[in-house]
Amino acid sequence: MRADLHETLPGDKETSWKEFFDQDSATFFPQFIGLVAEEVRLDYARMRLPYRPHLNQPAGVVHGGAIATLIDTVVVPAVASPFDAVPTMFTVDMQIRYLGAAREQDLIAEGWITKRGKSTVFCQAEVRTADGELVAEGWHVYRVMPPR
Repeated sequence: MRADLHETLPGDKETSWKEFFDQDSATFFPQFIGLVAEEVRLDYARMRLPYRPHLNQPAGVVHGGAIATLIDTVVVPAVASPFDAVPTMFTVDMQIRYLGAAREQDLIAEGWITKRGKSTVFCQAEVRTADGELVAEGWHVYRVMPPR
C-alpha cells in the first residue's frame, strides 16, 4: 500500500473527508453507489466500493462504470488534501486500463498525486479486489480552482 509514502493529515481534516462521502445532507453520485473513504493523507486517498449484486453487469462481474467511478473519485480527496476547504475540481482527462474482473468482492482503490501544478493536478489510481488482485489502473488530469 502506498499510504506510508504520504504525510498524514491532522485528524480533523481526515475525518472531514471521510464524512464528506458519508453525508446525509446531500447525495452525490459516489454516495449513491456506496463509496466509502477509508484513509486520506496529503496527496493520497484510499476508498472502498462495498460489493452489492446490483453493481454487476450481465456476466456477473462488477460493471466497468462502477469501477471507473471509484477510480475517478478516489483521487478527489488526494487532490483537495492541501486545501482548508474543498476546491472546485473537474476531471479534464481520465484513462482506465481494466486488467481483471471482480466477482462478489469489495473493491479497494488507492489514488495519489504524481505532479501538482498551479491549477492542474496529475493523478494515478489502482483498484484491487479485497483479496489483492489488481483489477484496474487509472490516470487523471484534474483542473483545480482553490476555494475563495
